[in-house]
Amino acid sequence: MELDNKNIVLKTVDLSIGYSSKKGKTLVSSNINIELHQGGLIGLIGGNGIGKSTLLRTLTKVQNPLEGAIFINNKDISKYASLDLAKAMSLVLTEPIASKNLSVLELVALGRQPYTNWVGNLSKKDKTAIYKALQQTNIEGLKDKKCYELSDGQLQKALIARALAQDTDLIILDEPTTHLDMYHKAYILKLLKELAQETGKTILFSSHEIDLAIQLCDTLIVMNKDEVVMNDPCSLISKGTFNTLFPNDLIAFDEKTGSFRVKK
Repeated sequence: MELDNKNIVLKTVDLSIGYSSKKGKTLVSSNINIELHQGGLIGLIGGNGIGKSTLLRTLTKVQNPLEGAIFINNKDISKYASLDLAKAMSLVLTEPIASKNLSVLELVALGRQPYTNWVGNLSKKDKTAIYKALQQTNIEGLKDKKCYELSDGQLQKALIARALAQDTDLIILDEPTTHLDMYHKAYILKLLKELAQETGKTILFSSHEIDLAIQLCDTLIVMNKDEVVMNDPCSLISKGTFNTLFPNDLIAFDEKTGSFRVKK
């Protein structure tokens, strides 16, 4: 099955996510209907344990949906071979990289694996994509450094560069600001915003940095215990969506400032 929707890079139809076992199914969230458009920066937010990681794993074909369908570039994700999916979607995960002995250049070059021949020789096109990715993330000066020599922020930029070198329409990042200080959290999210605008790629990331996401994202996917909603931040604020994210005995959302505050 294919859908005829221009500029929609990812779409879900009546998606239910969770886990299957011999004892049955454990439902995490259901009736998820979202559309990610070309060139947008989309933040996935919600409280701890609400199911953000489960949703990302399902959207990236790491685990199967319980029900419903996922389409990437109008094609059902279940119909993608692994190699074809790697040419449509790139991932930046929170797991440690396999070898920190790699140089930054070697790490970014790994993004070209879906396109290289079986011995991994880099073509002129591959090298152009690699160096363009280094430039777009402002890490040309780090290309010869080993990954173990990098700060957390520098390593995150190198991983983003690897995803850019992969040259996919969709980039998905799982908690890209984990372990970063406030400055570098803002820097990474602002970089993602600029990359979405400049490259036309669709960038989806999960984050606990809700205040920053509200400020920088074109669209937000908000998960709470009852539903998953998607809209632009201003519309979500006006609908009171952020008031449902946390128990209101301690934290309240201030609609005037667009941020959370601790109740006194």
